[in-house]
Amino acid sequence: MRNILLFSISFLFAFAVNAQELNCKITVNSDQLSQGDLPVFKTLERSLNDFVNKGKWSNRQFKENERLNVQMFITITKYESNRFEGTIQLQSSRPVFNTSYETPVFNFKDNALSFEYIEFQPLIFNENVYDSNLIGVIAFYINIMLGLDADTFALEGGSDYFKMAQKITTQAQGTSYKGWDSTEDRSRFVLIDNLMSNTYREYRVAMYNYHRKGLDILGDNNSTGKQVIQGTMNLFETMQKRRPNAFLIQTFFDAKADEIQNIFSDGPKVDIVKLKSTLNKIAPTYSSTWNKIKY
Repeated sequence: MRNILLFSISFLFAFAVNAQELNCKITVNSDQLSQGDLPVFKTLERSLNDFVNKGKWSNRQFKENERLNVQMFITITKYESNRFEGTIQLQSSRPVFNTSYETPVFNFKDNALSFEYIEFQPLIFNENVYDSNLIGVIAFYINIMLGLDADTFALEGGSDYFKMAQKITTQAQGTSYKGWDSTEDRSRFVLIDNLMSNTYREYRVAMYNYHRKGLDILGDNNSTGKQVIQGTMNLFETMQKRRPNAFLIQTFFDAKADEIQNIFSDGPKVDIVKLKSTLNKIAPTYSSTWNKIKY
């Protein structure tokens, strides 16, 4: 079981071949550029897919059906002299026990992607040297997604991944690339800082309770699973009272809003009035989604 592995294995972060962790598809879109049909964009896409899927990001061993499913959509909006600017949309999901359902874990768009890349240059991650913002950004988000995935299987199981993401962030502070600054809205710095901060301690507990104690037992005990998931919303309410409009709360519901609406729209009844009240307090931007909850 993955949760047992999380407690028993000490993680390593050296780059190697034959990945065990990820099933990742990276798409590079250059349609917005007048020179968008240049071969460099397809070369970049192939290189990134090889880099992520053939790289080994820890010493954990995953079965084929346990690999984290990830999609990255890179949209290039500016290209000049081997310099690229654009955005990166990231989505990750993991299977729910005893079902064919994949639950979304992370859904996030980074609008501050910029890097330099020369066609056919090798992409190699060295955790001790920061010499490529492209590699740094990709490695950062891989560790974020693997850490969040691990948190859904064991309480605070993703800590070592988050430490690596934090190390990458610290190294990137010495560069001029956007997206790493503490003053930037929804920056990479803010994301990892919040995940590691005791101020938002309930978030990681909520990730574990929601997935492992809630979703993973819905197939066997729908009533108990729904009660656990509803109780998880109280953890977010505690965070909301301490830090209104917390970044992490936004990222959670960006991934989970539709799923929560579907979970509570059928099956064993819960206190829908109370649930909707709580959801509207902690995620008011999704009020139209909460209004769809019926039983």
